[in-house]
Amino acid sequence: MNKTTTIIGAGVVGLAVAAELSKIHNDILLIDKNPSFGQETSSRNSEVIHAGIYYAKDSKKARFCVEGNRLLYQLCEESRIPHRRCGKVIVATDPDEEEILESIAEKARDNGAVPLERLSSQQIKALEPNVKAFAALLSPSTGIIDSHRLMRRYLSEAKKNGAQFVTQTMVSRIEKRDRGDYRIHVTYPDGDTDRFNSHWVINCAGLEADTIAASMGIDIDACGYRLHYWKGEYFSLDVPHGYIRRLVYPVPQVNHVGLGVHATIDLSDRIKLGPNAIYLPDRTLEYGVDNSVRRSFFEAAVRYLPDINIEQLNPEMAGIRPKLQKPGDSVRDFIIEEESAKGLAGVVNLIGIESPGLTACLAIAKYVRALVEG
Repeated sequence: MNKTTTIIGAGVVGLAVAAELSKIHNDILLIDKNPSFGQETSSRNSEVIHAGIYYAKDSKKARFCVEGNRLLYQLCEESRIPHRRCGKVIVATDPDEEEILESIAEKARDNGAVPLERLSSQQIKALEPNVKAFAALLSPSTGIIDSHRLMRRYLSEAKKNGAQFVTQTMVSRIEKRDRGDYRIHVTYPDGDTDRFNSHWVINCAGLEADTIAASMGIDIDACGYRLHYWKGEYFSLDVPHGYIRRLVYPVPQVNHVGLGVHATIDLSDRIKLGPNAIYLPDRTLEYGVDNSVRRSFFEAAVRYLPDINIEQLNPEMAGIRPKLQKPGDSVRDFIIEEESAKGLAGVVNLIGIESPGLTACLAIAKYVRALVEG
């Protein structure tokens, strides 16, 4: 079997890439090791459409988030994907945090994000009566989305354009052939193996993107491709419907290991608190929520939701993020690299696609298309 393009990984980014490349290639194979699409990081997150506020100027995260925000809202309107432009408030719960708000606003301006509005404590109370803060920034372009419907839309478009989607297929090795294309070796759940050839290989394997890159012979440590797993737990908050109408975020943590325990709403107005950030040095895929951390979640959230009580918090879910940083490291940008310089022309590696990957997915897909076409 010969394919023009093989995309490894059917998370939201892999699906967006499949939908975009299927417009120019009609012989695409999309493969995933799981029984269906989007079963790892893409289905275990806050489902937030970010504005592009926090990321370093001129970084891929900043550029693709700002562009992706616009593209995603446009796609949602055109394709009737459930979403809501609810907005977000970033709150200073202590007077010492107020100056951090200005640095956040400056970074948002540098990134070209929709301007943020500075709010006083009285203005916050008028918008969100149950939120307490000394000051805040209002991000009007932040929203929420039904990520499953988004992923289903991408898969439907890719299939309509002729792409094949194969599940429960594990890539074991990729070797470059003398002809300039690639032989991809795969293993099925029953242990059977197979192999096929592909001209283009797009690595969107998420949590295993560095493993796939290593299987091509890339030294992932020398290239800075090694991933580190960070678990994020969530708790639901049992409060009356409409308790908050916008997302509520504290000022971010140092080095953006996470954005702190924030309060998000979903499209049914249920509230989740989280995530925290737990480093997993052994890269174990373990999705349980440790109820013993409920106290720390409560203490974080009660700073800006002062009327809640700890009994209203219940374990919800957990996700795992593929970060390029381990504890103590500085922030890393997305890696999206066409690998001709490494002698692997026709390979595109996408490594460390964590938040804001959901928001940026369509912008990333268009960038990958440009790499393929160029």
